[in-house]
Amino acid sequence: MLANRFVQYAIILVVLLIISLVFIKLKQKNFSNEINKLLKYLGGKENIINVECNMSRLKVILKDVSIVDKEGIQKLGARGIVEIDNQLKIIFDKNAKTLKKYIKDML
Repeated sequence: MLANRFVQYAIILVVLLIISLVFIKLKQKNFSNEINKLLKYLGGKENIINVECNMSRLKVILKDVSIVDKEGIQKLGARGIVEIDNQLKIIFDKNAKTLKKYIKDML
């Protein structure tokens, strides 16, 4: 009887683990789509010179700031955008470090 209960708990644990993994995988795919959109809104990979991160801000140095779609970036969840010369400082809260990593990987 104890072994039977152990098997039931093990099956429940495996099912929950599988559901969690599927959820994580789906979330990564959505994040990848968001990164691709962000790159497009920044004028494409070829427009990006460098990407840095400072706390909640993503600092992007660009070749041509005039081709950036700031409205599109804000629709992705940016809380603010500051333009200084050829760079943008985009406030993305806690996602800034992750965004920097993914953008660096794609460049």
